[in-house]
Amino acid sequence: MASLIIQEALKTASDTRSVVIGAGALASVADVFQASFGDQPVMVVADENTFKVAGEAVVTQLRAAGRSVETFIFPGTPKLHADYHHVEELREVLRPLAVVPVAVGSGTINDITKLAAHECGRPYMVVATAASMDGYVAFGAAITRGGFKQTMGCAAPRALVADADIVAAAPADMTASGYADLLGKVTAGADWILSDFVGSEPINQTAWRLVQTHLLTWLGQPEALRAGDPEAAGLLMEGLVLAGLAMQVAQSSRPASGSEHQFSHLWEMEGLSINGTEVSHGFKVGVGSLAVAALYDWVLAQDWADLDIDALRRAWPSRAAVAEHVRHSHPIPILAEKAVEMSLSKYITPEQLVRRMEGIREQWPALRAQLRNQMVPAQRLEAMLRAAGSPVRPEEIGLTIDRVRATYERARHIRSRYTVLDLIAEAGLLTKAMGSLFAPDGFWGEGRPSARASL
Repeated sequence: MASLIIQEALKTASDTRSVVIGAGALASVADVFQASFGDQPVMVVADENTFKVAGEAVVTQLRAAGRSVETFIFPGTPKLHADYHHVEELREVLRPLAVVPVAVGSGTINDITKLAAHECGRPYMVVATAASMDGYVAFGAAITRGGFKQTMGCAAPRALVADADIVAAAPADMTASGYADLLGKVTAGADWILSDFVGSEPINQTAWRLVQTHLLTWLGQPEALRAGDPEAAGLLMEGLVLAGLAMQVAQSSRPASGSEHQFSHLWEMEGLSINGTEVSHGFKVGVGSLAVAALYDWVLAQDWADLDIDALRRAWPSRAAVAEHVRHSHPIPILAEKAVEMSLSKYITPEQLVRRMEGIREQWPALRAQLRNQMVPAQRLEAMLRAAGSPVRPEEIGLTIDRVRATYERARHIRSRYTVLDLIAEAGLLTKAMGSLFAPDGFWGEGRPSARASL
């Protein structure tokens, strides 16, 4: 049964009409499909692993209801990735068949099925097997094409079923990854406040409420989640699904993604891995969230009344200088050119810079109060992630401290979205902030005691 907040969210969602989350929810699959698609035949899409977890039961239920069911099963090994050639593979199987795809799995299976269904011009349904990310009911699919990870526009599922017992029994690292992805909404919200303030992307109040109103409640049981508690898993799933519904409402990833995702996306596009194994999206977001939260801690401690705006204007680079700097900051050619495009799309003139900085300086007390109300201190977030079993240190996901430091400069290049990374760059404070965060006693410093192992 969907919670009241999900029922309300579905009234404004563009694509998704039905969501069922709870213990034993798998038993509702046939009824949800009937309500969503009528008597149409089905193709269950899974990999060998997710087929064993839930796919076989889905096929059995649908056939018991008298429905024609096809299956398309990807191999369980090697690990399936959301590459576009898999989308093409599924699309060509789907195209001649008058079937509704039902994705059974987590992020990869969902995104492949989502885009393949979209390219065939038909709706689909998803049966979630892990609370591992917020993209289940998001309007796009995160797909690698031509070596570049991108969100490709396509409709969200018409219906979602998530059995809390199955989700709670998912591999612990998948659950911890979903927790870290949801925790990133703390910093994403702060960035949206900044973006709204400078007039870049106004806050959509409906989407904001869907993500932010109950966010700390969804994040409030990390130890229970790590222990495999179905109630905690159901709450996490609810938060992740509402983030996706908020993206439908806003028709943008803005409600769920800020600078923490820019850290993650950059590392992802640069092929971050540990011993050849790709680091999960959520784990990258988790470390990125700590990086951004530590930066917010520093920003909120500054006295912006001392900002020398005239000096900033004189030092402001031209568009050509920005393009040259960004191009040389990224060694991967395809990434460098995309970063130049994104950076120039949000370039402002020296005169615009002056107006923006004057507004921030004059209204800083009110803006700081709003940001403080949104943010959670970095060390508190670190303890929450540890309690959920998520990595918190760069080396735990294959990063060096030097690479994290460089990411503070480079991550803002890859998206046109305005975030705290743009704020400190425009204010000429990047070097000063890095000096503080990477000092021996700074957040990333070797002299700072690690966060407690539990809350």
